[in-house]
Amino acid sequence: MTADDSYGRLDDDDYPAFTMGRAAEMLGTTPNFLRALGDARLITPLRSEGGHRRYSRYQLRIAARARELVDQGTPIEAACRIIVLEDQLEEAQRINAEHRRTAESANPTAAA
Repeated sequence: MTADDSYGRLDDDDYPAFTMGRAAEMLGTTPNFLRALGDARLITPLRSEGGHRRYSRYQLRIAARARELVDQGTPIEAACRIIVLEDQLEEAQRINAEHRRTAESANPTAAA
């Protein structure tokens, strides 16, 4: 969910993605909102062979969370930072849980 600085290329047959207009329609917003998320480096649109912006389902989930925060009155730049921080927290919690499982399996008596 973190910001992506690269402009990826995609083959329309291999990667399901939505055009900017369709993605905005699915989110109940405007293409300008998706552009703003791109300007804030939260999501970077993929590019089709014709150079058109396309958004994956994963990117739409990120955009939907941003839309939720913006609808609650959070400025778009702050919403983007919140989403990145939430993602970093989730990742840290996942790593911590894996570390604990590894430590417990290596020393089962310490867990008791």
